[in-house]
Amino acid sequence: MGKINLLDCTLRDGGYVNDWKFGRRSTNQIIRSLVRAGVDMVEVGFLNKTVTPQPGVTRWTAMDQLTQDVLPPKDKRGNTLFSAMCIHNFYDVDLLPQRDDTTVDMLRVTFHDYDAPQGLEFCRRAKEKGYLLSCNPINIMGYTDEQVLWLTKEIAKIHPFAMSIVDTHGSMNHRDLQRLVGLVDNNLPRDICLGLHLHENMAQSFSLAQRFVDYHLNRDVIVDGSLEGMGRIPGNLPIELMAHYLNENLNAHYDLDPMLDAIEDCINPIKGSPLWGYTPIYFLSAKYNLHRTYAEHLSQKGTLTHRDINHILSQIAPEKKTAFDAEYADQLYYQYQHRHTDDTHARAQLREALQGKTVLVAAPGSSLTRCAEAVAQAAGRADVAISANFVPDFPVDYAFFTSSKRYDRLGSIPCPVIATSNLPDVSLTIDYDSVCGTFPGGANSVIMLLNLLKDLEVKQVLLAGADGYSTGAADYFDNSYHAHTQRDDRFNRDMAQAIAACGLNVEFVTPSAYQKG
Repeated sequence: MGKINLLDCTLRDGGYVNDWKFGRRSTNQIIRSLVRAGVDMVEVGFLNKTVTPQPGVTRWTAMDQLTQDVLPPKDKRGNTLFSAMCIHNFYDVDLLPQRDDTTVDMLRVTFHDYDAPQGLEFCRRAKEKGYLLSCNPINIMGYTDEQVLWLTKEIAKIHPFAMSIVDTHGSMNHRDLQRLVGLVDNNLPRDICLGLHLHENMAQSFSLAQRFVDYHLNRDVIVDGSLEGMGRIPGNLPIELMAHYLNENLNAHYDLDPMLDAIEDCINPIKGSPLWGYTPIYFLSAKYNLHRTYAEHLSQKGTLTHRDINHILSQIAPEKKTAFDAEYADQLYYQYQHRHTDDTHARAQLREALQGKTVLVAAPGSSLTRCAEAVAQAAGRADVAISANFVPDFPVDYAFFTSSKRYDRLGSIPCPVIATSNLPDVSLTIDYDSVCGTFPGGANSVIMLLNLLKDLEVKQVLLAGADGYSTGAADYFDNSYHAHTQRDDRFNRDMAQAIAACGLNVEFVTPSAYQKG
């Protein structure tokens, strides 16, 4: 059995959480703590020719900047090796100085399957500069067995210090690990370290890391982790958990106290916005071995359930999986939402009930509670009451839904439902396209309902609870309706203009930011 090395990548992979703005004090404290803890390797950040270096930010365009900012003197490094990462097409290998006591010890170079030859050439030239070299191919789960064998043999020709199995999308399970380790371990020279870099999409990183070291390979291995699992959402393997496991089971001697101090002082103040760790949308991106931004992009629409996101992600073509394509994702979203239906009968039924009437439209704003008396008076003036994407505490004649996320959360609805065609069939289904229109802020239930009421030739709309957006959950009648979708004054202005343009006689019953447009 070879040596097991822990590599901490908090300052590099963790930077996806806070834009690498750790600050000099925290950066230096994290490094000192990891050295005191006996961590074998510390990755201090990125070398990237496209960034503008800033104090306290762990990305640099030149090695001397990195050295001056964070690298401890040689006599303060203990037995810890220091590393930086390069994405090959975001750095120029000619900018690298020869390795010496003032530089990092190791370079880790990443590349995709579609630019592997160029990435491998970068690796060759970086090794010539004297650095310990680690080849870290992105998303090895996206390679076929034949491609893994080809890649392993090409890396063996370079003969780097290490090669890593990188589970970029967090989609690996135990059988995948066994297969990939078998392929690489049996075709890589024994004096090359084998690394493992995991993500937490399916809450398996710690389990997979334990399995990996328990293979007892006849070579040195490297396991990546970060403090408290900090890393690009949903996060990485928590290095402190792995250090404890190695101490308890494989006679390691990592000191957990400095790690815990660094977590308490430097990581916990960051955690919360965003909150890394397991969440279902990243499980779904891992399920289909996709770039995680697809799931993020769809969840930010604010109208989709996890079930909807699952169905949309399942349609992504193989050639689109590795690199995120926003236009393509929006196309799939549009297709999913826009399910055409013949709504002639439903419209005729609604026109008979609503034509020439005064209609109270209730949206889920907090003013429904704050201005309850005004809402009650409006309900008395109205002939018909319709709620938009929720069911209020007071009686309504219809509930109008455009969001499956809102519709699915309700068990029974005590009134007839009007739903757009992207939802499961109900008795009064309206074609989504016919009411969606064009609205810069995206599909909005109030605008869609007003478009429908215009077509049904209602006399007047009394609009309540359409408050507009300010600071988050307090905007809602019920805090659980908060969609975590970013809204701002521009959205309020767009809504005001859309309401004015709908061609209806709209009277605001409760105060609204939409009146200011």
